[in-house]
Amino acid sequence: MKSRRQGLILELIDREPLKSQDALRRRLKTHGFEATQATISRDIKDLGLVKRAIDGAYQRPGGNGGGSPRAPLDALEHTAAEFLRTVERVKQLVIVRTGAGQAQPLAVAMDHARLPEAVGTIAGDDTILVIARDDRRAAALVRRLERYVVR
Repeated sequence: MKSRRQGLILELIDREPLKSQDALRRRLKTHGFEATQATISRDIKDLGLVKRAIDGAYQRPGGNGGGSPRAPLDALEHTAAEFLRTVERVKQLVIVRTGAGQAQPLAVAMDHARLPEAVGTIAGDDTILVIARDDRRAAALVRRLERYVVR
């Protein structure tokens, strides 16, 4: 439930400017998620969301409103540490397994980190297919992701 709600929060802030926790709570409710202000506050902290200087809307760390260039990698590390379970490689394809409902937020974090090894991701409910640029980079990506696997 938490991972699905957090994945939806990321989708919502990417699509529209949400400037308050109450606005976020109302949008979550329209998608079938009841959440208290305290829960939303924890989600914002867990996801590392920040407010854009230009309009005060929530954004991912390192978005267009400024922030550290390392922030997307930090967000990936945090998200992967929580959601990533296993990684395996088949030639230049990398299969990433997560818990149920956790593939989307992790794939989004991977996409935003713009990993040099990866061309792109396709995410289901608990599995992500990462297409690497070549076999060598797929192996490097597996090594990178294995550092985050929760054991």
